Amino acid sequence: MISKKSILYILIIAVAVGFSGCKKKPRRPNPLDTVMGSSSDSSGRGESFDSLDDAGTFAPGETALESGQGRDGSGERGIISAMVYFDFDSSSIKASERAKLTQVANYLRDYPSHSLVLEGHCDWRGTPEYNLGLGERRSQSVRQYLETLGVSPGRLETLSKGDLNAMENASAAQMAEDRRVEFLVIR
Repeated sequence: MISKKSILYILIIAVAVGFSGCKKKPRRPNPLDTVMGSSSDSSGRGESFDSLDDAGTFAPGETALESGQGRDGSGERGIISAMVYFDFDSSSIKASERAKLTQVANYLRDYPSHSLVLEGHCDWRGTPEYNLGLGERRSQSVRQYLETLGVSPGRLETLSKGDLNAMENASAAQMAEDRRVEFLVIR
């Protein structure tokens, strides 16, 4: 007959083996931690979220927000021509891209019946599975930032395209354009 002490030892060993096999998932950084923090631009001065221009204007050469009609001409879907670009293997929103998101939030305030699909894209490097995850993290990062600007979460959906539309063996400039979030307007 097995003693109570033996049962206790077996139970302790079983629990220890069970917990040793379960790895703790790594903590992903919260995009709000990086978005709200300070960063420096090329002039060396820091820029924080609070110092953004309320107008949310684009830098010279950027495209203004416009929503186009759907492919079927119904006007039900459109694309906001501004895109938010990311660094390689990153879902952190750069300080230079924040004004675009302010402009997108202003657009949504002006058109309360519209909502957005935030479409995350990646360059061709990495596995398809990894790039789908990175595209999702990028679209979630943009979503969280727009929510901090007062956009209702119910008006935002996320979608990851990963590297689906990326050009394989592209140049560095083309890959930089592939690392983005696009805005699809739904009316």
